[in-house]
Amino acid sequence: MIDFEKDQQEVIKKTDNIQSLADQVERLEALQTRLELQEENLKNTKKELEHVSGEIIPTMMSEMGLSHLKLMDGSSVDVKPHYSANISVANKEAAFNWLRNNGLGDIIKNEILVSFGRNEDNKAADYAALAAERGYQPTQKLKVEPMTLKALVRERIEAGKDMPTEIFNIFVGNKTTIKRKQ
Repeated sequence: MIDFEKDQQEVIKKTDNIQSLADQVERLEALQTRLELQEENLKNTKKELEHVSGEIIPTMMSEMGLSHLKLMDGSSVDVKPHYSANISVANKEAAFNWLRNNGLGDIIKNEILVSFGRNEDNKAADYAALAAERGYQPTQKLKVEPMTLKALVRERIEAGKDMPTEIFNIFVGNKTTIKRKQ
């Protein structure tokens, strides 16, 4: 026997579930939009911070003949050189050659990576000594750690030594730091 009343109640229950799902989809869309706006605001705030820290305050302090300013409350404002550098994929070979030719090759990390499957720990240990004889093909990766490169650039520039800016994408600017009294 067909129970029309029970069938109608199930249809109403499914409709309520669909509405609840639609509400949650709308909520998700609103959250995604809110997050995108917050990320855009964060990006803009970082740009503004870099502009004030790297250009406006250093220029004003330089015009006043200052690099350090101590405030009445005990906090201080300092403007110091800021260095950044990186090695692009296109310049990798030239950068490594320059480092080696200038006695700085020891900052280049040379990693050889070999992957083994599950339960191949013994093979991995054997490979350390017998890679070529076992027929494995290692992957070699040469790199310079970013902080090491930045320190090298700062050291060489401050010492008046040569460092090719185009190969290492070097940027030298100023950065303002505020130290609050504790």
